[in-house]
Amino acid sequence: MEKREETNQKIRLTQFAKSAGCAAKIAPDILSQLVGKLPAFEDENLLVGVETSDDGAVYRVSPDMAFIQTLDFFPPVVDDPFTFGQISAANALSDIYAMGGEPKLALNIVAFPNCLGAEVLGQILAGGAKKVREAGAVLAGGHSINDEEPKYGLCVTGYVHPNKIWKNCGACPGDVLILTKPLGTGLVNTAVKAEMAEEDSKAAAIKSMCCLNKYAAEILKSYMIHSCTDVTGFSLAGHGMEMARGSQVTLKIMTEKLPILPHALDYASMGLVPEGTYRNKRFCKKEISMKGQLAESMEDLLFDPQTSGGLLVSVPEEEGEKLLKELRSREETKQAACIGYVEKKQECFLEFC
Repeated sequence: MEKREETNQKIRLTQFAKSAGCAAKIAPDILSQLVGKLPAFEDENLLVGVETSDDGAVYRVSPDMAFIQTLDFFPPVVDDPFTFGQISAANALSDIYAMGGEPKLALNIVAFPNCLGAEVLGQILAGGAKKVREAGAVLAGGHSINDEEPKYGLCVTGYVHPNKIWKNCGACPGDVLILTKPLGTGLVNTAVKAEMAEEDSKAAAIKSMCCLNKYAAEILKSYMIHSCTDVTGFSLAGHGMEMARGSQVTLKIMTEKLPILPHALDYASMGLVPEGTYRNKRFCKKEISMKGQLAESMEDLLFDPQTSGGLLVSVPEEEGEKLLKELRSREETKQAACIGYVEKKQECFLEFC
């Protein structure tokens, strides 16, 4: 332990990263244009592809089993290598949970500069392995390359019954919307990188990012889930819009109900806003309605790129209160909140008030 702490004091992983965590994603408008030009692949067993920008691909292998395939990696979001490994792995595993599946097999994805040394890389991999084990999956190899900017993540395969897949396109009018983790990781991580973050804010963000969405998913499986996605780099606004567009409904979100990390709005007011926020705004603001006098800091939060964020779920109104109570009874999901509801399609897909 002493050796690890001594090593970590000599480096700041975030200083090697141009963007932190999921804020490093390519702009969603560019991605949508590029993916739209790719040839279409047709297979009767491909149950979920790229059409609705879902969290992973799903392929049926038998009448009772389908596998979910996903891949995610990014540059350091924290300075400690072991913690970075945990956060990146939790983020990659999240896509499996967001589709109602169980992760089973993971492979490492590594880009790493030689100047940082093998010990630092070893700590990153150990952090990732810890989360894979916590998820009940197995880690079986991977691929690595030399790169000036360190990056780490996982390719994950999970399993789900073909009739029990959660998609991001099934929200129904009358549903309520529940978010299982607080928002603001992009803002907090930007403040950390600028060495301006409060300790309680930093600790809360790390705790949230390291937490597997496994615990929320375990509870959700006892309820009627109409739609589900995890909130990551495209922000609450971006992922919410994808859910609304895929479902052809309007999501109405009440900003005063949002769970928020300590000081995140303060950092936004100070201008500590990640670049990904502006990319997210350019992509989807024209299809979003802002009601009332929302502060600019709140608007920045809505478009803030999240790293290892929570699950956004749409459930029947009659199940919402019971679900929320059960989520809040568990330590890992106690900050879950009911943040809005679903209506028939209005003029825009997403309304914040």
